[in-house]
Order: sequence, then C-alpha cells, then structure tokens
Amino acid sequence: MPDIDPNLSETGNLARSVRGKVAWRILPLLFLLYVIAYLDRANVGFAKLRMKEDLQFSETVFGIGIALFFIGYIFLEIPGALLVEHWSARKWFARILVTWGFVSMSMAFVRTPTEFYLCRFLLGLAEAGFFPGVIVYFSHWFPRKDRARAMSAMLIGVPLSLALGAPVSAILLHQDWFGLQGWQWVFLVEGAPAVLIGIAIPFLLPDRPRDARWLTTAERDWLEGELEAERQATTGGGTIQLKQVFGMWNVWLLALALLATNIGGYVFVFWLATVVKELVRVTGGAFDDTSVLLWTGLVYLFGVAGVVVSGWSSDRTGDRKGHCIVGQLGAALFLTLCVVPNQPWIVVFVWLCLAGFFAMFWFSPFWVLPTMTLTSSAAAVAIATINMFGNLAGAIGSPVVGIIKDAGFGDRAAMGFVAVTFTLGAVCVALVRLPRVIPNPMTIPVQP
Repeated sequence: MPDIDPNLSETGNLARSVRGKVAWRILPLLFLLYVIAYLDRANVGFAKLRMKEDLQFSETVFGIGIALFFIGYIFLEIPGALLVEHWSARKWFARILVTWGFVSMSMAFVRTPTEFYLCRFLLGLAEAGFFPGVIVYFSHWFPRKDRARAMSAMLIGVPLSLALGAPVSAILLHQDWFGLQGWQWVFLVEGAPAVLIGIAIPFLLPDRPRDARWLTTAERDWLEGELEAERQATTGGGTIQLKQVFGMWNVWLLALALLATNIGGYVFVFWLATVVKELVRVTGGAFDDTSVLLWTGLVYLFGVAGVVVSGWSSDRTGDRKGHCIVGQLGAALFLTLCVVPNQPWIVVFVWLCLAGFFAMFWFSPFWVLPTMTLTSSAAAVAIATINMFGNLAGAIGSPVVGIIKDAGFGDRAAMGFVAVTFTLGAVCVALVRLPRVIPNPMTIPVQP
C-alpha cells in the first residue's frame, strides 16, 4: 500500500476547514438578504389581490408598474458590480438595503397610478446592483467547483421568500391596524427588515478573505491562493480587456437566454397568485384570497426543491448547460399542461407544482456559466451585462401579460406566452460554447 503524502492530507484538512467556515459565515447572511430582496420586489403580486380593487388599478397599470422596477434597476447594474469588485461589498449592500427598505415601505401610501409607477421605479433604482454584486462577491469567496452549490444555497431564497411571503401576506391582507388596509401592511411589515439589516451589514459582512478575522492566517492564505490560481488559469496567459467582453458571442447568448427565460420567470412570479385564483375558479375550487395564497405558497415550495436539487446535481456532475436546459424546458412543458381545458383543479395544481420546480431549477447552474471563462473586472461587466438583460425581461413580460389579460384573452393565453419564452431561453443556452474545464481532484465541495 503506497504511503500517503502528509502534506496532501494536511491540505485537504485545511480545505475542509476553510470551506466549512466560509459556508457557515457567508451563506446564511446572503441567504437572508436575498429572501428580503426578492420578497420586497415581488410582494406586489400578493398585495395586488386587494390593492387592485381598493385603488381601481387595471391589469395594464400593474403590468407597467411592475416593469418600471426593472427600468430603474438597469441604471446601476454595471456600476454596482464594479463597486463590489473594486470598492466594498458590505458598504454597497448596506446602501442598497436601507434605501430599498424605505422605498418598499412607501408603497403602502400610493394612491394614483403615477405614484405607483414612481415607487416601483425608485425601488428598482434602490435595489440595483445587488444581485450582480452578489455574483461577483461569490467569486471572492468560493472556488469555481463549489460555486453553483453555494449559489443555490442563496438562490433558494427566491422561492422560499415567495413560499413564506404568500401565507404571511394572506394574514396581513386581513388586518386593518391603525386604519390602514391589509395590502398597506404587506408593504410596511415586509419592507422594514431591509432597513434594520442594512444598518447591521457593515459589521457582519467582510469584503474579502483577507478581512475575515474568523479565518486563521493559514486559512486566509490558502483561500486567496486558490482563488488567485483560478483567476490566472482562466486568463490562459493573457489579459481580457473589458471592451472585449462586449464582443464575446457567449456573453450575448447568455444575455439573450436570460432575457427570454426571465420574461417567463418574472411573469410566473408576479402573476402566479392572479392566475391561481382564476384557475381555481374555473375548475370549481375555493378561490378566496387566503386559499389562493396558500395554494400559491405550495407551488413555490416546489421551487425550493428545484433550487436545491439543481445546485447539488450540477456541482456533482459539473454539467451547467444541461441543467439549465432541463429546467427551462420542464417549466415550458408543465405550464402548457396546466392550461389544458377541462381538467380538475387537483390535476392543474400538480402541473403548477411541477412548473414551479422547473421554473426555479435552471438559475443556480446558469449563473456559474459567466464565471467559467472570465475573471476580475471582465467577469464583473459580463455578469452585470447579462443580468441587465434579465431585468429588461421584467420590463417586457408584465406589461405584455397585462395587455393580454385586459384584451380578454385570459390566463391560458398568458401562460402559453410564458411557456414560449422558457423554450426560447433553452435554445439560447444550448448554443453557448464553453471550454472544457478539468476539475481539480483536491477540490472538496462546500456543504452549505
């Protein structure tokens, strides 16, 4: 039996220690931030069940208001990613949280479409740069092989925030404390945590491994060395200029893939409660607001499972593209099945749950793809560019669905539109060409 090099054993133990510490110190906080972020951008879909009637807003008004969030968001996409790369993640995230929390709470006091539009635009402007900043921040802490699983630990906050937000919003919708309507309390209660946590972020979140006091000197040196070796290997002996990012075919394919998929994904998030209410009604089920939000929350719970399974499986196999495509096509298939006429509600609900699983399945592996060939500022700009297209999708999908519904075509036509966009996204991902990456056999997966 050959002798085992004690240095390899020692390195393996050091790797396990570092990855364990980073996972437990970084991921729970980012997970919480993303839960709050996504709930504050999406809770308008829950509040809409009562807000629409109280303020007499049309479906088109809601569609435009939802879209304006993404117009505001686009303005600070690239600057936000670069600030995380070259300045300070904790300071930038603190600014984002405090401002978006106050703007989200101000949604409780809108009375006219113009006020609604303004608040949604300012909310997007306030939150801009958070998600691309987090993607860049992950590249400062997690080696590439671990990144999808780590990302899934944070992105699970998307469906979980919606799954938890639905029943919480159902309770708040029935309150009339201090003379305020229930939909107003949805915005006030769900926006306040962002302000409180934003104030604490500078004291909780280190910018880089070298700033982490909870790592030993040896652990900091090992992690910085691993990440630097990846950066050097990715450049392949040459330096990628920022202007070259905009000439890369893969960057534009990924941008178009995210544009198409997010058109469907954001419609799914913002209109699901409305669609469930209509589908329950036409299939003979109970469709009061509380029941609708509970059904909606269950669909999002399947989305939680989708994020977990895709992150684990794509890290284990190293296959990012295939997992993206499976998620996109699965969402398209089951959304199509859920609008087939003359089905009982329980069958429709099964299709919706499976659609929820696949609608959240694709994005953890997707966001590893841009980081596989780029480094430093080039990666930051590529990620921000791709995400900018993803947010442009939010500005397209919701107004289109609002117009479809106001024109009398109904939820079946809207879900058919969503299924087509998921399919187009899968086609774009399939066309992406990535270099063959040989995994490091000493890399030990993080256990978030």
